[in-house]
Amino acid sequence: MNARAEPRAASNTPLLHTAPGFEPDGRGNCPMREVLDRVGDTWSLLVVINLQERPVRFNALRRAIEGISQRMLTVTLRSLERDGLVARTVRPTTPPEVEYALTELGHSIAGPIGALGAWAAENRDRMRAARNAFDAAAA
Repeated sequence: MNARAEPRAASNTPLLHTAPGFEPDGRGNCPMREVLDRVGDTWSLLVVINLQERPVRFNALRRAIEGISQRMLTVTLRSLERDGLVARTVRPTTPPEVEYALTELGHSIAGPIGALGAWAAENRDRMRAARNAFDAAAA
């Protein structure tokens, strides 16, 4: 009888797939990847942050988000509305007023997005320093 323990066979499941939020569903989709595909782009993050306090009209939102085009804001808002994160309300005035607001689901993701923003503000200089050191060593 061999007293030594046999090494366990390595699992074929990637470690990432065992972490909460990263397990693939029946179609092979990872929840984290799916959510980041929807709200992980710069414009979506900025729209969510700008709608956090109150409903905002389209042009006010466009002025608040530096660099966003009218088309990109429209596409972003429609995408967020489609995913249930933003609600669009049309007021029957002349001309019609359109307001955008976060839904309950949208408010639930605003907290994690705000935390990511705080982390970015706190660590941006450290990341830049690391990038500069890496680039200097590679040159």
